[in-house]
Amino acid sequence: EEIWKYVNPHMLYAKHLGLRGSYRKLKEAGDPKLAELERVVERVKASGWIRASGMYRFFGARSDGNTLALVCGKDTLATFTFPRQVAGERLSLADFVQPVSNGARPDSVALLITTAGAGVREKAEELKAAGEYLLCHCLQALAVETAEAAAEWLHRNIRERWGFPDPPDLTMTDRFQARYRGKRYSPGYPACPELSDQETIFRLLPGGKIGVELTEGFMMDPEASVSALVFHHPQARYYAV
Repeated sequence: EEIWKYVNPHMLYAKHLGLRGSYRKLKEAGDPKLAELERVVERVKASGWIRASGMYRFFGARSDGNTLALVCGKDTLATFTFPRQVAGERLSLADFVQPVSNGARPDSVALLITTAGAGVREKAEELKAAGEYLLCHCLQALAVETAEAAAEWLHRNIRERWGFPDPPDLTMTDRFQARYRGKRYSPGYPACPELSDQETIFRLLPGGKIGVELTEGFMMDPEASVSALVFHHPQARYYAV
């Protein structure tokens, strides 16, 4: 129930379930199509088919040019090399971590993995075979957004443990628009395009403990899962390379 408070209704109903128009305006108007979709989503929530799990860990971190090193004492645990913009601000994710400095205390980066749980795909196939197409679609949509919501919830907790909790007046809409300090970046997205970085994340953070494994193509199984590197730098933002 706590995780579902962090589900973005626009992403759930407009992007995944095909509802046209503003979720907020349709909700205020009592739109019958939205009401029907909400009833089915509530049925999925009550079914017990989705069980969110998550894990995270903090690491010491240093940067050197475009490379981010995760460290423990004097040992380097892993490195990530990120592309740099060829124009504009010429940003690289490594810029959001303190550079190598002799004797200086390392910076900090977090890794996280979340999932909506195993069995969603099998249950969706079962519902499809039984002709429950809308229920099947709502299950898959809510599973994807539950994994995203779990990442949002976990990221909030990470910010708190870093020592900068969200201000009391931060709304859920603000969170959906990432209007808080720091950002999280997932492999395969513009600033962190190398999907093979998943292998490094899963070596350092064993997703199998919460039932998430990597395929040979570095995709996550179950599909309704999220992995990310989390940066606390106040100037961190999303950008294209």
